[in-house]
Amino acid sequence: MSASPKYPESKPFYPLAASSWGAEELEAIRRVVDGGRLTMGENVARFEAEFARYHGKRFGIMVNSGSSANLVAVAALFYTKNRPLQRGDEAIVPAISWATTYHPLQQYGLKLRVLDVELDTLNMDTAKLEAALTPRTKLLVGVSILGNPAALDVMRAFADRHCLHFIEDNCESMDAELGGRKAGTFGHQSTFSFFYSHHITTIEGGMLLTDDEELAHLGKAIRAHGWTRDLPRDSPIFEPTTDDFFEAYRFIVPGYNVRSTEISAAIGLEQLKKLPAMTVARRRNLKLFQELFADDKRFIIQRENGKSSSFSFTIILNPDSGADRARVLSALKEADIHYRIITGGNFLRHDVRKFYDYETVGDIGNADTAHDRGFFVGNFPFDLTPQLRTLRDVLSRATN
Repeated sequence: MSASPKYPESKPFYPLAASSWGAEELEAIRRVVDGGRLTMGENVARFEAEFARYHGKRFGIMVNSGSSANLVAVAALFYTKNRPLQRGDEAIVPAISWATTYHPLQQYGLKLRVLDVELDTLNMDTAKLEAALTPRTKLLVGVSILGNPAALDVMRAFADRHCLHFIEDNCESMDAELGGRKAGTFGHQSTFSFFYSHHITTIEGGMLLTDDEELAHLGKAIRAHGWTRDLPRDSPIFEPTTDDFFEAYRFIVPGYNVRSTEISAAIGLEQLKKLPAMTVARRRNLKLFQELFADDKRFIIQRENGKSSSFSFTIILNPDSGADRARVLSALKEADIHYRIITGGNFLRHDVRKFYDYETVGDIGNADTAHDRGFFVGNFPFDLTPQLRTLRDVLSRATN
């Protein structure tokens, strides 16, 4: 049985990220290096199959990051035989997410319809979905923030009712659940990240899941130069010729090189074995965090929707409390407790917005409040009782 990750003995006292690797991951790297096949091969195929099976999905496409998974997911929708996206179409998005949730949409010429978030869940306010809909709306992007499932069931029903493509960005919420289903299984396409600080890590890496064969084959072509080499001859996205010499280097859609390495996939196979136990440990820490902070009106913490996989612990200083965030952050720094902005904060507060075609749908004041008065601290798959109790003491003193 795999050894459980342990809290790092070295400083800082409470970091933002910590390793969940053990001897198994190091041995997996050695096997790949000794075998000599370093780029995409057997381990990638195995990890794609195992990861898809874990989520009950038909197809997995591994790429080099969650950001690339988002890029490939958006790109694929421009080359489907039916209802392909067109430049100038609209995508509904939440005001808070990571930058590369949005960038592929801009890069492919889509206009954003930006909705506020709920202040307590930090996820899209789905009550505003109908107001966001126009005749040009063709895509809905759902994001579950920091382990907390968004209203994914509501989003999927809305997308189906209005014939929208639905991409579920699940890069921060692996192993979360809603209504007995895992987050990352509601979208026509769903994306995951395996970055160092995430629920499982392959150093860098990402995955795209789908049940749609056409989207899966488009994704495989797009991640590897746009060619047909990785596709079966009965693929629905091209008609093969009898010239195998040509077929090995036949390009059918505009693509990228965002393939994964064998090393990353071998690590992923070991990390996936540990994921259930690591999620249990994260949720145990979440329970203590909720006990320490839930009834204190000075702080707004994430209201759990479904079962969170607790990427981190978010705290928003209640505007009614009058607490000064600068003072709080200074106290955290003095206590050697690391912190950062909630995901990317309100995306429309970043300079890059000047390159976007977008409209807000109503007020986005909750995203601004989270941006101006919020922060998060880390969660890891091992006991954080001393760190969380110290966090509570430090914040209590700093907000009195």
